[in-house]
Amino acid sequence: MIHLEVERNQFLISTDKSKLDIPFIHQWLSKRSYWAQGRSLPTVQQSIDHSLCFGVYASQQQIGFARVVTDYTTFAWLADVFIVETHQRQGLGKWLIETITAQPLLRDLRLFFLGTRDAHGLYRQYGFEPLPAPERWMVRAKLSS
Repeated sequence: MIHLEVERNQFLISTDKSKLDIPFIHQWLSKRSYWAQGRSLPTVQQSIDHSLCFGVYASQQQIGFARVVTDYTTFAWLADVFIVETHQRQGLGKWLIETITAQPLLRDLRLFFLGTRDAHGLYRQYGFEPLPAPERWMVRAKLSS
């Protein structure tokens, strides 16, 4: 896979997994997120190993993350999206989603899913909308970790 790197001002978005700060990502997801509280380090590592990952960096320090689970042909699920609080309100979340959805490998997928509790307005700007015909969709969920 070819690594994507996009720069804007002093910030970088990269899909190079060797740049990812796994302990930082684990700490943020397991302690700060509402969706991954208590997620173990091995679980975070395995999810990264099996996903297309986007790290966001300021002066080589990781400040954000997102991952996409995909077959690169018909389906993708956007997950674990975050920008640390100290760098929010600078447009970095928008830039991250814009970068992800513009990727040639992801741009023409038939289905691109995500789940969010509080960022519907952000994702609508990039073509995401509530499930059409939700009565057709089912989920098998283990809600406790």
